[in-house]
Amino acid sequence: MSSTTDKIKGLANEAAGNVKQGVGKATGNDRLVAEGKAQELKGEAQKTVGDVKDGAKTIADKITGKR
Repeated sequence: MSSTTDKIKGLANEAAGNVKQGVGKATGNDRLVAEGKAQELKGEAQKTVGDVKDGAKTIADKITGKR
């Protein structure tokens, strides 16, 4: 996956996780709150992977002289 794809999927998972948490809190569904938190954390991790890929590409480009 490209870094952009990782970041987009991460944002989507974060948003979906936040919605699940909100619905879970509003309905008193602790399981849904937990699922939402897990999905939010997954999204944060995906965004981090995308950032790391960008950083690695930047370093590689500097080493090889690419822009």
